Order: sequence, then structure tokens, then C-alpha cells
Amino acid sequence: MEACFLRLLLFFALRTWTLGDDGQVTFVSELSSKPAQKLSKYGWYANVRLQRFHIPEETAIARWLFSVKKGHSFHCGQHNVSIHLRWGAPPVINPTETVFPNATLWVPSLSLTLPVTSQSSTTFNLSDPAPGDWFVAAHLPEDDGRIEQKGFPSCSYYFQPQLSVRRAVDTPVLQQGTFLTQTAAPDRPARLKLFVPEFASSLSVSVAECSSGEASESVNCSLLLRLGSASLQHSQATVNCLGISCSASLSNPPWDTWLRVVVESSHVNRTVTFRIVSNYTVGCKPKSVGLTADDDITRLLGKSSISNSTSAGNSSAPPASVTSNGSAALIPQLSASACVWSIPVLYEELDVLSLRFTPVNGSNISVTDTHPTLLTYPLPTQATGGTLNLQLTLNSTNATLGNNRIVGCFSPWTPVLKLNHSEPCHSALFGGNGVGINVSVPKAVVRLPFPQSTTWYLTLQLVCNSSNCGNSSVVSVVPEVSVSACVEDCGPYGECRLLRSYTDLYAACVCTAGWKGWGCTDGSTAQSYSRQLTATMLLTLSNLFFLPAIVVAIRRSYITEAFVYLFTMFFSTFYHACDQPGAAVLCIMDYDALQYCDFLGSICSIWVTILCMARLGDTAKCTLFLLGALLIAMSMQLDRKGLWNLLGPILCAILFMVISWVYRGVRRRHCYPPSWQRWVFYLMPGALCALVGVCLYIFAETESNYYYTHSLWHILVASCVVFLLPPKEKDRKALGWSQGFSWSWKWSWRPRVWVKLEEFKIPDEI
Repeated sequence: MEACFLRLLLFFALRTWTLGDDGQVTFVSELSSKPAQKLSKYGWYANVRLQRFHIPEETAIARWLFSVKKGHSFHCGQHNVSIHLRWGAPPVINPTETVFPNATLWVPSLSLTLPVTSQSSTTFNLSDPAPGDWFVAAHLPEDDGRIEQKGFPSCSYYFQPQLSVRRAVDTPVLQQGTFLTQTAAPDRPARLKLFVPEFASSLSVSVAECSSGEASESVNCSLLLRLGSASLQHSQATVNCLGISCSASLSNPPWDTWLRVVVESSHVNRTVTFRIVSNYTVGCKPKSVGLTADDDITRLLGKSSISNSTSAGNSSAPPASVTSNGSAALIPQLSASACVWSIPVLYEELDVLSLRFTPVNGSNISVTDTHPTLLTYPLPTQATGGTLNLQLTLNSTNATLGNNRIVGCFSPWTPVLKLNHSEPCHSALFGGNGVGINVSVPKAVVRLPFPQSTTWYLTLQLVCNSSNCGNSSVVSVVPEVSVSACVEDCGPYGECRLLRSYTDLYAACVCTAGWKGWGCTDGSTAQSYSRQLTATMLLTLSNLFFLPAIVVAIRRSYITEAFVYLFTMFFSTFYHACDQPGAAVLCIMDYDALQYCDFLGSICSIWVTILCMARLGDTAKCTLFLLGALLIAMSMQLDRKGLWNLLGPILCAILFMVISWVYRGVRRRHCYPPSWQRWVFYLMPGALCALVGVCLYIFAETESNYYYTHSLWHILVASCVVFLLPPKEKDRKALGWSQGFSWSWKWSWRPRVWVKLEEFKIPDEI
């Protein structure tokens, strides 16, 4: 019902927008909705609920509707839901304000806060949004560290985003050097688009012959000219036109893409007519490689690992000329008319979220002061969930570099081809990341988590302190560009995890031992080695409290139960030794196998103890032991952390025990167990230990106190077994496995007498 109401609300909103169309451009509406997802408290990026929306080309207005609903009836107070929105890649967020790794650059995304008590919703409107994929991330406030048992009632909230767009289907195209006559009103702006080709160095859009229809207003049209799309992280280029003509210019416009042009009028209740034209300049193009692809195939064969191993010396390609510093000589390949060196790059997909870009001519790249060197890195959509890494290293043979330096610009959508002391690493609509190396700083590193899916450009040039660079006119550098899952594989205190949201793959670090941050490099709350060792010793040695239970079980002839306690003690000890964060870790086998055996042994120990208290017959007890072990093993495989996997066997065993005790009490016409000493000194202390242990396990455990509260749980469970195990039965059979071992015996010898019997034969009858 609520979903239908939201869809109707979006439909009427879009219907209202459609009634305002001016007839010049036809608008259509589109709706998209994502299923509701349960929100989690933020501890690391896996707690974020990520949704992806696609906004088509020529979208005029986008409206998101964010709804949050409480999933239970009891009171939980007010919670603030954080919503993050980013274009082109998942949002990089830092709600805990941790320190990012060195050389890691990121831009904060748009963040909204939605207070929620039972049900809340909010809308976010964006005019002229950038086309492509938009990512929405939502989460609850920072995790308080309390360990919630799965299946236990808790506060739950469900987040559902929905999107409605108004898209133009017949937007006029602004051709190069061709005037178009358009009209604009305050509520009906003129919308156009133009295509920017590759290698365009500048772009200008001019408005002329502006007229509002009245002579007094013809000299002042008051138009607002906007170029580009709104992407939240990058703004549009805006020019206020106060006369009858104006123009907007963009240096380094985005390459090979459609650019939006919007002209608005600020006159009230008045339509403005104008003429508009666009012009772009291609100032710099690399040398044409022609149509012959034989050289490229030869280069690929040279890069192939198969060809290198089988036919290393059979290549027919001519060797590349090599300079004195060992780099490939690119200077002879540059024509006199060219103004940029374009280096071909080989793209290799190594694994999931693992890409490598290698220059085809070799790892060393020649850089000069006369022309920039350009490398192109097309980034596919599936790489947006990883980390884009750039490492620029100065070749050690460049001894003549002196005080000069090499500057670079790593930018998306378009390169910055003019690099000097005054020009920033920034294009007309998008920002870049500047790098610089010299003799004293021979290496520069840039890491970009969750990069946008587009073409990235690296521009390099030698910048000299004087007009003459001297002997260092050509310098060799090694650019290394790659995509990895996480920043430096999360370091020694974290683990890189691959996450999935529907069809989107992305990676994040889960930190251990108190470390935190995007790359687990923030050690403000890190645990010391002594604390890690203390936690490991407490969680492992506390299992030795099962030794008294094992001894008591053997003394009372409960051999099966003793082996179950021994199994639990062994695997619980080594599971917690393997489960520890940091350096104090010991794993004797696979972690998942240790965890499974620990959970299985713990539940089976409780199961056999309560059944032993029920005083069932041997056949019934052995049958229930085996049946319970099989069912518990099955449930542990399905969901070993579920609350009912612990409470289910306990309640079933208690039910069998109560039935058996009631039956014995009715037969004997006396309360069972009959001795008050048994109740006061054994059953009540054992039940109290078990109750306190279960309460600690369910309600009191947090991430900070886990190592001693869980150790206390081990001690209480092992202690309650000592109290609850019943005494040895007096009327047991003399033989059988349940009798157990005898702690005392007598050795005697008695001679055997062999008697030989004569065979009596019956005589034949006469």
C-alpha cells in the first residue's frame, strides 16, 4: 500500500512537470525503484546499503525519493539515517572521521541526514544531472560495538530509494559554426546539446541578437548561460549575459562526449529570443598511425607471455632505438607539426578488480620540455569498485636532471596539455590530480578509491627552472598505473573483502586489532601486542575449565559425555586461538572448520548434559544422543550463528528432562530428585551458572569486552556441567559401554581341569 502511494505521488509530480512544457522540446517521464533493504550500523563499508540508478542522456530534472520505515513495533527512539549520493562511482564516505592512507585522494560526496522514528521520507531534486550511473549509499550511525545475536529481536530499519526523471527526446543539436534561433522564458529555458570531439583544446558558445520583443528591453536581455551537467562534485560553467550578446569559453573541455547547453531568462513573464552558435578548436593532435595494424600485432606478440616463453628470439619486428639512459627513443617518431607525444598503452585484466596498464614501447617513457607526453587509460565500468593507483618514478640514470623537475596531471574526461609553473592541473569542468618528481623526490604516488568509469589521461612534461634545460632536455620516467581491489591490500592489520550489491562489485577493508580507516592505517585505537596476547590467553586457557567436567564424567562412568566435553575443549581452544586479530594468532586448520567444530561441540555439550540429567534408559539416551548430534550438525551448517540453534536444543533437552522427572516422581510418589541436598548444592548452583552464562552470551558481549566476557562464558558453562552431572547410577548392568572403566581390579588365577570322556558305543543288537 505504501509503495503504491509513493508511486502515485511520483506520477502526479511528473504530471505537473509535463503540463509546463513549452512545445519546443518534448519531455517524457521515467520511474525506477529499488527494493527495500535492511540498514545496519556503520562499522565498515560492508554495512553500507548500496544502490545504483541510471540517469539517461538529456535528463532535465531528477528527483529521488528516500523512504525509511521501522521494521518492528517496539520503541527504539530516534535514529539518523545517513544517505550519500555520487555520480559515476560508489561514494567514498568517512562517517567515523578516520585517517586515510598516505597519498590517497578522495572527494566527499553529497550527504543527507534523515531522522527516523517510525517512518520518514525525504526528496532530493537535481536539475540537469549528469547522465550515467548514480550511486546511493545509506547506513545507520556508527556501531556502538555491542554484539547482537542473530535471531534476537532488535531495532531494524528498511531503506528504499526511488527515482523519477524528466527527459527530453528531441533536444536541438548545436552544430559547429551554425547559428540556431531559440527562445527562453523564466520557467521554460532553452535546452541544446553539442558534441565535443577528441583533442578539442577549447570551446566557446556565443549568444547574439538577444531580443525580448520590446524596444526598451532589447539592450538588456538578462540571460543565464550554463554549460555542462550537474554532478554535485563538479559545478557547471555559468555566464550572466546582461547585454544583447555574450559568450562562454571552456579550456580543456571534456573529450568525445555530448555537452549540455541551457539558456535561461530572468525576465518575469517575458520570452526572450536569441541566436546561439558554438565553436571548438583542435589545437593539438598526435601523429597519425595510419591504417596498418601489423606493428600493433607485433607489439602484442612481444608482450605475450606465451610468445616470450616459446619464441623469444623469433620476432621480426625491428628493435626500437634506445637512448643513453635506456628508454625507448620517441623523439624521432615526433613529426614537426605534432605538439604532443601519444604513447600507446596495453590494457590487461588480471583478476576481479585487478587491472594493469603498461606502455607498449616499454616501461620507460621519455619526457621533454618542448612537448607534453600523453598516456590514455580507459577505465571500464567494473573497475569503479576498486582503487586506481598511479606511481611515477624517476629513472635512476637521470643524473643530469639537476634542479629541474617533471610535472604531471592525472585527470578524467580530458587531459591538461599545458603544464608549467602557473597552469593548475584542472580542466574546464573537472578537476585533476597533480604529481611532481625530481632528484630529491624521485617517486610520487596517487591512490584514488572508487574512481569514475571514464577515460583517464596522464600528461607529463619537463619543467625547467630557467629558459634552457641544459643537458636534461629528455628525461626518462616510469609511470605505473593499475587498479587494485583495496589500498595496499589493507596493510598488515586488515583484510580486503570483495563485496557485491546486485550486479555491482566493490572492495573494502575490514580492520582488526583496533585499527580502522579506509586502508586500516588509523592506529588511534589500535590494540597493543600485550593486550592481544592477553585476550588470546584468556579465550584459550578458559577452556581448560572443561577438565574438571571431563574428570567428573569419567568418574561417574559417563564416557560418551566425557568425549563430547573433550571435543568441545579442544576445538574451542584452537578456534579462539585462530579467531584473534593482530599478531597473536595460531591456526591449526582452516578457520571455517575450527568455527564449525567449536559451535557443534558447544551445543552438543549442553545437549548431552541435560539428557544425562533426565536419567533415561540406555537405548533412549543413545538414540537421542545420536539424533540430536545429527540435527545439530545440520543446523550448524545452515546457520551456525542463529540464536535458535542454541536455544532449540536446550529447550528440547529440558522438555525431555522434565517429562522424565515428572514420570519418576509420579511413580515414586515423591519429588524427583528426592534429596534436598541435590537441589541446594548441585542443581541450583549449576542452573545459576548456566543462566548467568547465557545472559552474558546474549546481552553483555561487546567488541571491547569480548575477550573477558566470552572467557567467563567458557568458565560458567564448564562449571555448570560439574554441578549438573548426576551421580553414578547404582543399578547399572555389569557389562556394557555405559558402565565405563573400573578404577580398581583384582588379579586371580585358577587352574582349569580337563576331563577326557570315553566314548560309549551301543552294541549292535543280535
